[in-house]
Amino acid sequence: MIALLQRVSEARVVIAGETVGEIGPGLLVLVCAEPGDTGAVGDKLLAKILKLRIFSDEQGKMNRSVQDVGGALLIVSQFTLAADTTGGNRPGFSNAAPPALGEALYDDFVQRARAAHPVVQTGRFGADMRVHLVNDGPVTIPLRMTPPTSSPL
Repeated sequence: MIALLQRVSEARVVIAGETVGEIGPGLLVLVCAEPGDTGAVGDKLLAKILKLRIFSDEQGKMNRSVQDVGGALLIVSQFTLAADTTGGNRPGFSNAAPPALGEALYDDFVQRARAAHPVVQTGRFGADMRVHLVNDGPVTIPLRMTPPTSSPL
């Protein structure tokens, strides 16, 4: 799974003029499932997101996690994170999980996030969304968790 984290002072998702998810200080988490991803991969990614020390402490050092600062999560599906731009000028998206798998993994990721963190808002899988954010810093961190590879033994 791929995630792009943006530390925000506020963020919201609007679909057809309606705000469907909105947070104050915390993380905007853009997430993309890839073929071969599993719930276990999502668990590893979520654990990393919740513990990643990208918020400032009293000395201004990035030393606190979203959990430490009581920040919220706004989780938005974004298959374009898997874009392949190696050939030509039009990106390909075959590296993203097929829609049914992508939606199942996204829903599972959100459910696990809600079980582990007190404030979780979302966008809507597959929708045409407008994402508004005020990036804090700015701080933008890419993360990728890959499924374990089989041993050749």
